[in-house]
Amino acid sequence: MYIRKLTQQVILDYGQAEVKTKNGWLRGVISENTYIFRGVVYARAERFHLPLPPEDWEGIREAVTYGNACPEMFTCVPHDQFTVPHYFTVQSEDCQCLNIWTQHLDRSARRPVMVWFHGGGMMTGSGVEHYAYDGEELSSFGDVVVVTLNHRLNVLGFLDLSAYGEEYRYSGNAGIADLTAALEWIRDNIMSFGGDPDNVMIFGQSGGGAKVVTMLQSKKAAGLFHRACVQSGGMRHTEDITPELSQRLAAFVLEELGILPEHVKEIERVFYDELALAADRAMKRLSKETGKRIMFGPVTDHVFYSGHPYRNGFIRETLDTPLLCGSVFGEFLNNFASPVGEGSKNSWTPEYIRHLLIQEYGDKADALIASFTETYPDKTPADLLFLDAQMRRDTLEFARLRALSSKAGVYNFLFNLESPFNGGTVPWHNAEIPYIFHNAEYLEASFIPGITPELQDIVSGAWVNFAKTGDPNGIGVPLWKAVTQKEDNTMIFDRKCSCRANHDRELIAVLPVRNVDFSKLMGKKK
Repeated sequence: MYIRKLTQQVILDYGQAEVKTKNGWLRGVISENTYIFRGVVYARAERFHLPLPPEDWEGIREAVTYGNACPEMFTCVPHDQFTVPHYFTVQSEDCQCLNIWTQHLDRSARRPVMVWFHGGGMMTGSGVEHYAYDGEELSSFGDVVVVTLNHRLNVLGFLDLSAYGEEYRYSGNAGIADLTAALEWIRDNIMSFGGDPDNVMIFGQSGGGAKVVTMLQSKKAAGLFHRACVQSGGMRHTEDITPELSQRLAAFVLEELGILPEHVKEIERVFYDELALAADRAMKRLSKETGKRIMFGPVTDHVFYSGHPYRNGFIRETLDTPLLCGSVFGEFLNNFASPVGEGSKNSWTPEYIRHLLIQEYGDKADALIASFTETYPDKTPADLLFLDAQMRRDTLEFARLRALSSKAGVYNFLFNLESPFNGGTVPWHNAEIPYIFHNAEYLEASFIPGITPELQDIVSGAWVNFAKTGDPNGIGVPLWKAVTQKEDNTMIFDRKCSCRANHDRELIAVLPVRNVDFSKLMGKKK
């Protein structure tokens, strides 16, 4: 007979793992040598209010299935379901939950902790939305503790009602307060899962990258993480919403709901679907009024968020945090998503390629072709049509600014690997994620026989090294130099990986930016 000793911190039996946290016992599962805890509640909150710690519980709480995702004003219908397989889970406002993968349940193990912030802007997504987000392989490969999480998004996470009373002072940053609460939970509990609360890395891609930038600018979050990685997002100051705009957006939402300012409390009881429709109409009104696309996002309050570093500089509280940042070659301009040309780009004739480039760049085409060919000798001139110059430019400028401001290391990367999918597809937005999570061998569009196993060891190894020491260099990773004011040192991840200094600086400086029509890339699921 199995007898539980409640004085123990950890109990292992019959493929199950039970761990005592600050609030009570959790029961997870064991997959080979990895302990997995899913749907762990890290906070609780009333709508538009700051999160509170979870309540204590008696007995053992199951942590074997994923928790709720935040409700979405719209659910993206993936245009890239083949290249970026998605998983959708139950949505609920009770969404403050996280998932843990670890190799140890020993408090003395103190392994690095890698905390993933999911993409989807500040509007959609979850910590398990992509199949690539699964942390088992990364935890096993790097002997690290991997955490993914959900938090409040869109109107729930960023509706700025501060003009209507002190209790809503931070409602415009409720989503960021959730992220902070998750890091506080990790600080207080992660040792029970073999993690080191003094060695926490936050990393995220797209909207997740923007969340990492926000945390770098958060006095509340300072000290809760020790390394930061920004991937393909958050490096443009134009993504900020000013306090004036955020309050005007909130006023429009109340108007759309027919709620008078003196009765603002009523908004806490509105059904989410009704709230989402009102918020959508309010965003469209403000976008039309301002002439620019307005979305919900963090508000500059100098507590949870001190504004983008381009406007206010990096806050001193996080200046000693090493930074890894980068993007992929194609992002949203990749030839899988962009309707340029006919058939596979690798089947186009030189004459047809030049015709397309002249259509796009006019009399600058020949000079750009020459510069591109010198910069990327392993690529075809057709790839020039699918290089996301804006993202690459933003990434380099952000890295330079950080290197100028911080004494900690700043490391830049460009994921450059072309997939054989559809006769040759340049890397797409999200293409690096399976390699970082060491899951590329499980995703059809990401896997290249003879290439993927070695490359994902290098990429994943670099991220693990960075989590451990704040430096991506280590066994199996080519020498990776930090960014300086004189050198845009960039690690190129491709069939052959190497760190290059200023390799595309001249090209990126003159390459015109092509605008992306996002309405063609995503739809709405009613």
